Amino acid sequence: MSPARQPRRNGHGSGSGHGKSGDRAGIGNGSGAGSESEPGNGAGNRAGNESGNGNRAVAGSGNVLSRTTARGAAALRDVCGLPALPLLLIGSQFAFNVGFFAVLPYLADHLGGALGLAGWLVGLVLGLRTFSQQGLFVVGGTLTDRFGARPVVLAGCALRVAGFCWLGFAQGTASVIASVLLIGFAAALFSPAVETEIVRQAVRHERRTGEPRTRMLALFSVAGQAGTLVGPPLGALLLLGGFRAACLAGAAVFAAVLAGHLRLMPRTAPGAPASADRGTPRLREGLRLLLGNRRFLALSLAYSGYLLAYNQLYLALPAEVERATGSQTALGWLLAWASLLYIATQVPMLRWASARLTRRATLVWGLALICLGFAGAAASMPVGALGGLVPSAVFVTALTLGQVLIVPTVRAWIPDLVEDRHLGLFTGALSSLSGLVVLLGSVPAGALLDLGGPLPWLLLALVPLAGAVLAPGRGRP
Repeated sequence: MSPARQPRRNGHGSGSGHGKSGDRAGIGNGSGAGSESEPGNGAGNRAGNESGNGNRAVAGSGNVLSRTTARGAAALRDVCGLPALPLLLIGSQFAFNVGFFAVLPYLADHLGGALGLAGWLVGLVLGLRTFSQQGLFVVGGTLTDRFGARPVVLAGCALRVAGFCWLGFAQGTASVIASVLLIGFAAALFSPAVETEIVRQAVRHERRTGEPRTRMLALFSVAGQAGTLVGPPLGALLLLGGFRAACLAGAAVFAAVLAGHLRLMPRTAPGAPASADRGTPRLREGLRLLLGNRRFLALSLAYSGYLLAYNQLYLALPAEVERATGSQTALGWLLAWASLLYIATQVPMLRWASARLTRRATLVWGLALICLGFAGAAASMPVGALGGLVPSAVFVTALTLGQVLIVPTVRAWIPDLVEDRHLGLFTGALSSLSGLVVLLGSVPAGALLDLGGPLPWLLLALVPLAGAVLAPGRGRP
């Protein structure tokens, strides 16, 4: 099976399933905005190789591409005006996703094809990668609180380099599993460390300049999404030299990030708590802090509603594309459309929302858009335009616009709910808790989709609706 092929439903949210989809390896249970902690759109896996229905699915995307270029230039000007440390973090986010999505989307095909692993074993390996990454984000966040971001990022990058090199030469099942676990755990270190530090720097920048913190966080998300868009086609080119070449190239990207942070990242970041003020709670105390913060738990549940809905890009959407067209050809184009739309709209939409809405209102509007996306997909199933892809296009568009509002808003909200010395713990816990909800929710979601027709989509619309109801009260603009 080629890397472009994807089964109808793979259960990406849980890391379960047994297909050999190229995209599944790149989809974590994390936070969705195109970083490793946030599942990327996987765009490009098929976009460069397939045509047909997909061309109709993205009619008009040329206009979006031109607008994306103009807005990208404006975003680049915004980035160039930032201090050095946020620039390093934003550039790192882009590089992380380029290196990650150049390799991992093609892992399943390598395991099942070149190594001949059984389907259930492929699913197990991918599930273990997801668990070792998303489930342990809270560990990386806690270590960041204790030691600061720099050593945690450096350790994570070093482990990722070792993991990719190991995976490139791994042949036996045990060796493959160990290397994939190392790759996942590496992200559990550097991703929450970088996310914690960019949030801290965004708050500091807001206090110094008056510019909303969501602006910097939006640029961070755009960088991650751009890496998600660039990584898969780069990986497809690298695969011409074999999977090992792709792994070594991915390792080289992370080695470059490691060198950059080693040279440029200060040992004590501006605005970071002093060593004496850092908190590293014991397990029991950490649980007490998390469970005792009701507003954070409410935010986590609301975010989990978004994330479970987001994972339908890799569960419900492939099934709908298959139903409408009889193949998966259009799926890559739809995912590419999502990436382009995200990049084009992230900064202007966040600028508009920051000027008019509280954080809670922005979060609720984002969840409402996703709810409308599910309902719109259900309502438009009889429509035959765009080769039957209207429901898929409606869903992907609404989901992406909702994602644009939700992800930076949630990141910006966390510092208002927790003490700065525990920011890493809570940033990591957000990903771990929401990932657990996705893990548990993907099974009933998959069962619903077996019913077929519009009913599953209408029922799935209740997920973001429940998230909107659970959103904590009071959120500053």
